[in-house]
Amino acid sequence: MYEYTFVKIELSKWNGKPKEEHHDIIHKHAKEGWRLVQIFAPAVMGYSTATFYEMIFERKIT
Repeated sequence: MYEYTFVKIELSKWNGKPKEEHHDIIHKHAKEGWRLVQIFAPAVMGYSTATFYEMIFERKIT
């Protein structure tokens, strides 16, 4: 069995860049035993650009 955690990364409304560095988030979670499964951008603004994305991590339940 696996457990999952979701990390929401907000994007700047001015330049569309993430407010947090994704590499840092991946390394932090990897040290805790999480594996990156997917990056998902579900919401769009009026100009068809994402307002945030989610990083989905999983790890085995021990």
